Amino acid sequence: MLTIVKHPLIEVKLNIMRDQTTKSKEFRENLDEIASLMCFEVFKDLKTHNEKDNIKTPTGVTLPRIRLDYKIILAPILRAGIGMCDGIKNMIPTARIGHIGMYRDEKTLKPIEYYFKLPKVENPLVVVVDPMLATGGSAIAAIQAVKSRGYNDVRLMCLVGAPSGVKAVEEAFPEVPIYLATLDEKLDENGYILPGLGDAGDRIFGTK
Repeated sequence: MLTIVKHPLIEVKLNIMRDQTTKSKEFRENLDEIASLMCFEVFKDLKTHNEKDNIKTPTGVTLPRIRLDYKIILAPILRAGIGMCDGIKNMIPTARIGHIGMYRDEKTLKPIEYYFKLPKVENPLVVVVDPMLATGGSAIAAIQAVKSRGYNDVRLMCLVGAPSGVKAVEEAFPEVPIYLATLDEKLDENGYILPGLGDAGDRIFGTK
């Protein structure tokens, strides 16, 4: 199921990120902020519970301490996925972070896993994170890697997606919710999203 997280602040910040003159520092800052804003939709269905201990307000009122029912693991796809983690951690400081390393085989063009490590947590919600959902190949491989290790509650959180990538993930994993800040028009002949924002990893880390 696809959810587009629409908000005027996201629209403005994404427009800044699309601008080719935007430098890495400003690009990262806006990516952080959009990731934080998306959290309101991505995690809106999480439940909470009251702890046994209480808090006391400055006015002297006693209230139960509230915690999330879920333990959350962020699983960024290296390397660009790391760029969204700080924004999410700003909203959920207790979230733990793993890493999924993928590279594309030059002959088959299929993603190959070279690194996988997630925190050992019982029954967590795992959020696979990557700014771009283009062909869907990396996302599908990452979700498969997560599920093959026994993690069943999985969501995919991306910044920009293409219709073909969304369709590919939905066909491979119809049970996995997909969250995007925007759905762009299409892919070009090189597999880049149009209008897109270029290579997210290069723009985050200032490389070419």
